[in-house]
Amino acid sequence: MDAPTPTRAQRFAEIVVPAAERAGYTGHGFKARFARDTGMTESSVGRMWQGASLPDPRFYEAIAEVTGVPLGQLLVESGILKAESLQSLSETDRPQVSSRLTPEEAADRLGIKDEVGRQMFLATYERLMRLQNEAPDHAADDRGGTAAQM
Repeated sequence: MDAPTPTRAQRFAEIVVPAAERAGYTGHGFKARFARDTGMTESSVGRMWQGASLPDPRFYEAIAEVTGVPLGQLLVESGILKAESLQSLSETDRPQVSSRLTPEEAADRLGIKDEVGRQMFLATYERLMRLQNEAPDHAADDRGGTAAQM
């Protein structure tokens, strides 16, 4: 007879527990430390450790961070996401998340089609970048100047 297929919670625990132990979450008080470091409650950590339940999704990133398991790997190997879903997410979100737009791309996305409007937009961008580069270092500490403080 075949062994029952592990639940997602059990697969999650099979990934997280050994990784957490490698990261030093062992010995007295390890669940309390793990809970503190991830923002979870200690009882949620206990249920997760036993494979009885999945943590709330808002904790996945923190769990990945403290265990050293890449978030995508954690979600795919535990069966929460399919590898194809992760791939499609990274392909569609990458331009919005990790790369910078050129000023021309920004104008396109903003729908600035008029040539005079585009030139004004690009000139304004270039001027702002020059001002930023010329500003003294302490200007970076300014939180918006007088208008923002009103």
